Amino acid sequence: MPNTLVATECLECDAVIPWESDTRVGEIVECPECRIELEVESVDPPQLIVAPEVEEDWGE
Repeated sequence: MPNTLVATECLECDAVIPWESDTRVGEIVECPECRIELEVESVDPPQLIVAPEVEEDWGE
């Protein structure tokens, strides 16, 4: 079972998002309630931002 160190709130719905001990900056986490993707901006202090949407380049 993963070791949870801290929990933060979702930026969209305020649901609790647990962080595992091996969470790293740049990882994408998904809110268990609203399913928004959030990017880990900092682990100490814990901080999330809304993950940028991946756009297709259509070979350009």
